[in-house]
Amino acid sequence: MKMVNSMRVMTAIHAQRRERLAALLAGREADALLVTGGVNVRYLTGLASSNAAVLVRADATATLATDCRYAETARRVCAGIEVTEERDVAGSLASRAGRVAVEAHHMSAADYFRLGGDLPRTSGLVEAVRRVKDEEEIALIRAACEITDRAFADVVATLRPGVTEREVARGLERRMIELGAEKPAFDSIVASGPNGSIPHHSPSGRPLERGDLVTMDFGALYEGYHADMTRTVAIGEPASWQRELYDLVRAAQRAGRHAVRPGASVHEVDAAARDLIVEAGHGEAFGHGLGHGVGLEIHEVPFLSPAEPESDHEHARLEDRVPVTVEPGVYLPGRGGVRIEDTLVTRDGGPELLTRTTKELLVL
Repeated sequence: MKMVNSMRVMTAIHAQRRERLAALLAGREADALLVTGGVNVRYLTGLASSNAAVLVRADATATLATDCRYAETARRVCAGIEVTEERDVAGSLASRAGRVAVEAHHMSAADYFRLGGDLPRTSGLVEAVRRVKDEEEIALIRAACEITDRAFADVVATLRPGVTEREVARGLERRMIELGAEKPAFDSIVASGPNGSIPHHSPSGRPLERGDLVTMDFGALYEGYHADMTRTVAIGEPASWQRELYDLVRAAQRAGRHAVRPGASVHEVDAAARDLIVEAGHGEAFGHGLGHGVGLEIHEVPFLSPAEPESDHEHARLEDRVPVTVEPGVYLPGRGGVRIEDTLVTRDGGPELLTRTTKELLVL
């Protein structure tokens, strides 16, 4: 009975998502949107597939096309949607409404011209709907973050000189799966000692050494939703410069978290953290954005960054129920680095922190 109720709830949620998308079609000179991005199809229908498309009409009715490998699953999980079994999923749907718009950022030029080459093109419509999460989505991200927290607690206790970066990464990934994750949300990063100056260092055979700072950036994938967390720990008592660097990044991360609220601009949130790092003389050592949205993809809109003028940024301000990461870092070539990252959700009453692991410097 619980399964039936759950399916009914999700069917209603997917219908609400299609209604929100249909509302965005108004005034775009299109009678329907042909959705071909795999993540977007899943978001609107519930079907995870490597070959599916969904046509969402202006009245919010929808037709889903997929091939024989997924057709039975589609009929089970996509209640309320017409399902057609086709190999050419886009081609089979393109003629089922009058003026059909396509997702230009998800369709190849070859497919576009194969469908006629004169269809209206849109970009980011479904992503705009996905930006604000349902409470059901937030619950799944929260569960992914809980797995991530628990895996860190279990694996950090095993860190010692001689263990390699690669062994730490595999240990985190193995433990997340044991705790219920589908798989890691992305390729885990473990960067020790001088490798810590490389923000996206690939774990190597380098053994941890006493005196190292070790940065671990990882997360669990749970029911399609991603977690993202970074912690930096010390192997043995840290040097004074390491502790000072850690304290700086921790203060910047705290400032960034506290700036996350509905109505705040993405540039304002980024600046809350970045300004502290710049004032400390390390502005050039923090080269990436402060954070990003997270959900069915590990990187989603909005992006917390100073890179674009606010007037040109399509998603310049945060809204209620938008999960984002806050992940400042300082990277000193040849010496090491520190990054601290949490996943949190904007709320009217203040951000909800989803990754709960302490941000005190752990000395192992």
